[in-house]
Amino acid sequence: MLVTGKFFNFILCYYNVQINIISLVYRHHVTSRYYIVTSPSETYAAVDLGSNSFHMIVANSSEDRIQIIDKIKDTVRLAGGFDKKQKLSQEAMDKALECLQRFGQRIKEIPRTNVRAVGTNTLRKARNRTVFLKKANLALGHPIEIISGREEARLIYMGVAHSIYNETERRLVIDIGGGSTELAIGLGFDVHLTESLYMGCVSMSNRYFGKGVITAKKMRKAILSARQELESIETVYKRSGWDSVIGSSGTILAIQEVVNSQGWSKSRITEQSLNKLKKAIVSAGHFDNIRLDGVPPSRIPVFPGGVAILCAIFEALEIKSMEVSDGALREGLLYDLIGRLHDKDIRENTVNDLVKRYNIDTEHANHIEQTVINCFNQLKNPWNMDKKNDQKLLRWAAKLHEIGLSIAHNQYHKHGAYLLNNSDLPGFTREEQYKLAFLVRCHRRKFPIEEIQIIPEENQDRMLKLCIILRLAVVLHRSRAYVALPEFKLLAEDSSLEISFPEGWLDDHPLTEADLAIEADCLAVTKISLGFH
Repeated sequence: MLVTGKFFNFILCYYNVQINIISLVYRHHVTSRYYIVTSPSETYAAVDLGSNSFHMIVANSSEDRIQIIDKIKDTVRLAGGFDKKQKLSQEAMDKALECLQRFGQRIKEIPRTNVRAVGTNTLRKARNRTVFLKKANLALGHPIEIISGREEARLIYMGVAHSIYNETERRLVIDIGGGSTELAIGLGFDVHLTESLYMGCVSMSNRYFGKGVITAKKMRKAILSARQELESIETVYKRSGWDSVIGSSGTILAIQEVVNSQGWSKSRITEQSLNKLKKAIVSAGHFDNIRLDGVPPSRIPVFPGGVAILCAIFEALEIKSMEVSDGALREGLLYDLIGRLHDKDIRENTVNDLVKRYNIDTEHANHIEQTVINCFNQLKNPWNMDKKNDQKLLRWAAKLHEIGLSIAHNQYHKHGAYLLNNSDLPGFTREEQYKLAFLVRCHRRKFPIEEIQIIPEENQDRMLKLCIILRLAVVLHRSRAYVALPEFKLLAEDSSLEISFPEGWLDDHPLTEADLAIEADCLAVTKISLGFH
């Protein structure tokens, strides 16, 4: 039902880091829903491959709002499948693939562009993730991306912000996962601070309560271990400050269920109620003896570790009480996906922030960007490129191709690739960061054919062609003389590219002709030859 009338509050939402997305917002006193204007009758899905559980959320957009129509959760406990070499066991992978097949059946009719699936801490760490991901992509029927810990924290914050909106309070959001714990501070939809720590309910439980035995000494050691992980961020987070604290996801939701059902607190997790829960778990002495309403049997083996982590967070950050939200990573993924599809992409802001931070010559970068777009528009059909995703990647590479100059001019293309590969870039997956870094690395000098051979075979041809477009734009603007280029034509086949300039133009620009000749020699190691006249 479309939200109208004097009883409802419409709000112009500020969508993520400095992104203006016009949203219709209806806020109810119990639950909050934020309706983003989208095309009618579209269906979207977000899949979160967590370390403990896999989650999927499916939503319809109709009458200018987002309506959740299905949520599916499966306790896979992928983080428990590691061997001593940090490889996932076959048993753990098989269980995960069975879950993904079920998810895939549910979303097989949804367009590929309307589905986003991400892997988190366990898949970031798994040394055999490539083997698993090949099978997982087939099982789900959609590609699975690996996101960084800080990107995970940003998306969790966005999921919470869309579930409990507040534009006046600065909020600390905490999420305890199976293999990592994410923290974020923000205001409204604007995320200011993010962190991901290497501790989760599965890993902590395995380490300190591996045989199911729970003692006061083991609990204190687990809390102390978590405090050590938190030590590096305590001062920064306290200095940043917050007005309220919100927890999300399975561990914290389960803790709230317990403390509420026991009558230790009402609707929130308080410091006192958390201490009572900790004592009750220690008194149980063993997993088999834990009898607490709100904790399903499947969660009991990882519950003590989660409680230890939350106790440590309360101690370290001096938290007195915490509100709990149903919104989490999957909701953040959903809204981020919809934002991308409707040209409200956080990645645009990330790139613009990098341009400012590293003092990139924007005038020159803009000229490269315009030439890249011109070349792309001429080549997208003969080279069968994706107008939306490939053009975005090229535009971002054009804006950032000189980022390495902030370190040194000598080999600045390599410095730039290093920065992009090793920075936390909000909105970007690890694969997207690598592709962006690859284009910056390869935009000048000798073509590093060995770099492209590292890319998965199915993407090599496309990345080579994108790289050639960027290199061509850089060559044509090498003089940095801000004079409009002549209208040139590109004629492409799968193994060749011909550039045609107006008659006599190359004769009047011998340096450009010499640069193009050098570029043709550089590309001789690839499968695509370059000609010009």
